[in-house]
Amino acid sequence: MFLSQLADGQPATVRAVSAASPEVGAATLRRLGELGFIPGEAVRVLRRGPGGREPLAVQVGETLFALRLLEAHCIQVQPESAV
Repeated sequence: MFLSQLADGQPATVRAVSAASPEVGAATLRRLGELGFIPGEAVRVLRRGPGGREPLAVQVGETLFALRLLEAHCIQVQPESAV
């Protein structure tokens, strides 16, 4: 599952970061890694822009970022199961 598909508020763990389309270059992937989107890191989508679109307010670790859908679609996540 991609971060862009995660339900708002659902906790997950980053599994991998990879280019989702030819529009995504090495610089974007490097930037995502520098922001903390690395395998094993906790992540959650807090809310979405108008109409459920972009930007996505995303929490990775203890930090809040705004991501475009294209960027969020590069981040593979494993949702945490409900307890």
